[in-house]
This record gives sequence, structure tokens and C-alpha cells, in this order.
Amino acid sequence: MEFSELPIPEPVQVGIRDCGFSTCTSIQELTLPMTLSGQDVAGQAQTGTGKTAAFMIATLSRLIGQATMEDLNKQNKAKKESTKKNRGVSKPRALLIAPTRELAIQIEQDAHSLGAHTGLTIHAVYGGVDYEKQQKKLVSGNVDILIGTPGRLIDYFKQKSYLVSKVEVFVIDEADRMFDMGFIADLRYLMRRLPHYEQRLSMLFSATMSHRAQELSYEYMNAPEVLSTKTEIKTVNQVTQVLYHVEGNQKISLLVGLMRKQLGINTNPEEDPTTEPLKILGRAMIFVNTKRMGEKLKNWLEVNNIVAGYLSGDVPQAKRMKVLQRFQNGEMPALIATDVAGRGLHIDGVTHVYNYDLPENAEDYVHRIGRTARAGAKGDAITLVDESGAYNLEAIEKYVGEKIEVEWAEDDIYVQLKKPPYSPPKDKKGGHPGRGGRKDRPRRGR
Repeated sequence: MEFSELPIPEPVQVGIRDCGFSTCTSIQELTLPMTLSGQDVAGQAQTGTGKTAAFMIATLSRLIGQATMEDLNKQNKAKKESTKKNRGVSKPRALLIAPTRELAIQIEQDAHSLGAHTGLTIHAVYGGVDYEKQQKKLVSGNVDILIGTPGRLIDYFKQKSYLVSKVEVFVIDEADRMFDMGFIADLRYLMRRLPHYEQRLSMLFSATMSHRAQELSYEYMNAPEVLSTKTEIKTVNQVTQVLYHVEGNQKISLLVGLMRKQLGINTNPEEDPTTEPLKILGRAMIFVNTKRMGEKLKNWLEVNNIVAGYLSGDVPQAKRMKVLQRFQNGEMPALIATDVAGRGLHIDGVTHVYNYDLPENAEDYVHRIGRTARAGAKGDAITLVDESGAYNLEAIEKYVGEKIEVEWAEDDIYVQLKKPPYSPPKDKKGGHPGRGGRKDRPRRGR
């Protein structure tokens, strides 16, 4: 189905075309005819299938109705004049809730792209960044679409920084993650304060439609239609999956060799990487099981001339956003992440996913490789299995319902590595053990 066949207002159609979209994905084809007619939906679809665009197009269309570009220009001019004269807290017309900061940020980016010609004011709130700056925009009284994580949304709501009395569209994204992360009490708190479900359009999306998610939709939505794309195949067809059996002490050597070959990184470890730019033909996410391994791997890659970003739960939000931006802009070929940091990231153009560590949870494997082959593109998922990781392989293959193809690396794939400089572990006070001055040493008795 083409977007042009649907009753989408022209200003939104222009945004869709600007984004390069023309044909609906499965979840969009299922949900949009209903949501555009005012029917609540609870949609289940795998990551990377266009869920965000599905609910954002419906949201924008609902808010502007059948207004033309000319109508919107007049309305927006009048709105700006009214806001200047009557400043007060925002009364958003749409409220969208996401479980993680990264997902909230990406929803906001998609909203700005699709809604570029609607004149609607879009604002996202989440933890880890300037609290007062986010609040200041809310109390300006000018926010039409509010996107946020549960904790920050409730915090501002209790401070009366915004009101929910005018909400016409309500969206819950990644509902299954909301349950996993313990946000359901927060969700219910906000939902009980919204206008009656008959007065708004409500949408719930989830990778898995559990009984808990369905109960939530039936309780707070208006007879939602439960829709699902095909889920028999847990992994995306466009992802080519292979695994390499490798000794633990050879994993980094193999990873660097594979990345140089598969990503087209033409560089020599003996050369200064600043003298000649790296030639990068792909973009990779590398998953590890622990923060310590992520830090170690980043050091090894960079000393061997592969620039890599690193995300874990401990990385400050401002730094996370900067790393993500550099990765999205193509300034670095690799992004290392733990499962906590990588879950919910929606980054276009990821050509390869490397499982440096095999995940202990089979479902995490599916979420990891779902970072590539998004929106119909093709991608590769490469898994390195050492002695310790082999114990998890059987459960993963059983979960995805297929054997992962085994490849054996030729000797020339393994590369001779430069070692990172030794950095002694820091003690709790930030110093290095065994390097204190005289005052740090116990005095000898006389």
C-alpha cells in the first residue's frame, strides 16, 4: 500500500515524501487505515518495522485534521501571537511515552522530520540532561506534542509544568519494555489523569503482546483493535547470520580482521591514522555482555586504528548523545554497547552487528541483530563463540528456530595487533595502588 492512497493530510504527506517514504511497511498498512479513522489500536511488530512512523503519522494527521498548508500557516501565526500574550504551562494535544531516553530522542527526531510542515511544536523530556532547560520550554505554554520517559513526565506533571486536560492522542511505545523496567505504576498514574478514552485516540505498540499489555490496553483504551504482523520468524529475513568458533584469546584479533575486511576499513596498524582518512564502507554495532569488556574492547580497537564509540548505562547522557551523533554521521565506523544501552536504539544504516560476547538471554540475541536490516535493508550479524559462550548457543538457536551457519576464518583474517598501553587499575580514591608518597605509607616505629 502506498501512503498516497491513505487519507493523510497534505502537510503530513509532504513530510513523508521528504523522509523518502512511499510504501507502507506491514505494521503501517495494518494500523494506519484504522488510526486515521479514529480507531484505537494495540499493535505488535518487531523492531525496525516502522512502528514509530505508524503512530507518528496517525498523531500528526489527527492533530491537524484536513487543514491545508495555507490554513496551518494562518493558525500557527495566530498561535504564536496568542502564546506571547497569554503565557502559561503547556497543554499538549498529544502525549507519547517511551521507556528509554534514546527511544524518546529518536521519536522526537522522527516527529520533527514527519511534522516539518505542520507547524506543531514538539518537545521531548528525559533524564540525564539539563532539568531546568527542558522545564522552561514546557512552561512556555507552546508545546503541542510532548514525548518523554515516565519518570521525567511525572516529575514535571506533579510540578504543574504541563497539564494533560487537552490530550487528543496518547501513545505508549515498547509496552513490553515498560513492564520489564517497572514503569507500569507510573503509566497508570498518568493514564488515570487523561481525558476519557472516548475523547482521544490511543495507540499502544510492543514487540511482544503479552497478556499484561493487552489488559492495559483494554483498561485505558476505547475497544482497541489488536493487530500483529507475522511473528513466526523471530529474526529478520534480511539479516545474514553466521558464527565463528574462536579461542577466547584470539577473539579481538579475529574481530579486527573481520571488520577490516567486511567494513572496508583500509588501514595499516603501523600508519598514523591522522595522515590518511579511513575508508569506511559500512557501519557496525558491537555487543558485549559487561561494561568492563566494552571499555577493554574500545581501547584495543582504537590503538589498532578503528575508531569506536562506547555506550553503557554509566556513560553520562550528554556524552551518549554526542557518541550517537558521531556514529550516525559516519564519523566512526563502530559503536560498542551493552544490552542495556543498546536496547531501544533505532539507528539507520547499520550494516553489521557483531556479537563479541554471546548473550546469556536468547531474546537479547534477537534484539541485537535487529539493529541492522532495518526498514527493508539488508544486514549481517556475526557472532564470535568462544569456550564460555558456547553454553548459550543451543538455547539461542532453539529460540530463533534455526541453526546459525558456521564459518571458519582463514589464517589471514587473524591480524597481528598492537597492544594498548598498560593502565593500572585505580583504587577507590582515584589513585594508583602502590604509588603513594611518603605520607601514604605507614610510619615505621623507632
